[in-house]
Amino acid sequence: MMGRLLRCLWQRWRRYKYRFVPWIALNLSHNPRTLRYVPEESKDKIISDEDVLGTLLKVFQALFLNDFHKQSDILTILPEPVKSKYQDLLAVQYQRVNLLENKHQQQNIFKPEEILYKTLGFSVARATSSLISAGRGVFVTKGLVPKGAVVSMYPGTVYQKYEPIFFQSIGNPFIFRCLDGVLIDGNDKGISKVVYRSCNGRDRLGPLKMSDSTWLTSEIHNPLAIGQYVNNCSNDRAANVCYQEFDVPAVFPVELKQYLPNIAYSYEKQSPLRCVVLIALRDIEQGEELFSNYYTIVS
Repeated sequence: MMGRLLRCLWQRWRRYKYRFVPWIALNLSHNPRTLRYVPEESKDKIISDEDVLGTLLKVFQALFLNDFHKQSDILTILPEPVKSKYQDLLAVQYQRVNLLENKHQQQNIFKPEEILYKTLGFSVARATSSLISAGRGVFVTKGLVPKGAVVSMYPGTVYQKYEPIFFQSIGNPFIFRCLDGVLIDGNDKGISKVVYRSCNGRDRLGPLKMSDSTWLTSEIHNPLAIGQYVNNCSNDRAANVCYQEFDVPAVFPVELKQYLPNIAYSYEKQSPLRCVVLIALRDIEQGEELFSNYYTIVS
């Protein structure tokens, strides 16, 4: 009985340690590939914020058009120029279809991962990791991820460094620490899940959702929102993606915020919403698992 318990605890530790920051820190000297040296915070960018924004808008806009038949409540409150823009884009996308005659039959033709492939040329998904006892990981399931591409996002509740996160952090391997101490809780279970859903409902303005909560379920609307399952690299598995912080600008289209997989814990906080994206460090082929360096050291 005791032997079985010890084996169970050992297996859980082997799975958990890849996301346990103190263990990673103690093993940096044994695993130099996990170390990134950032001389200045401003230089900790693989690609520009403009490129990140452009990619997110491209994917979210494609998802919005794919869900167009579900957006009627949102469309009624959008300015006429914005509404016309989407109708024009939809007409171009389905130029061989008579939308006026078939709009009541419009269906969500493509799954989110198919939209991602059609938009960026690749798709990603969660599956059992190739690392022994590492649980689930993230794989390129179709296409080729080019170097410098946004390959996924780290979802979760965003906490300022002074906000309470103790109970959410207990036994939680999905808390990401940004350079400035901001924390993102990407756990899709337990207290973390309840907190995110609560904040998501709090910030909703009628039909307008300020964030996406579907990453907490098996039916994810934003196919990029699986970055919390990317495992740390090892001596045998070099990092092929890297985390990069991104603050959502004030001009971000309100109708596309429904696909943002992050939300601020505090309603009063007026600073831009913090997101974290994962950027490809090299071309990543179909079937490859994503591995990241979790630790960033600032000089």
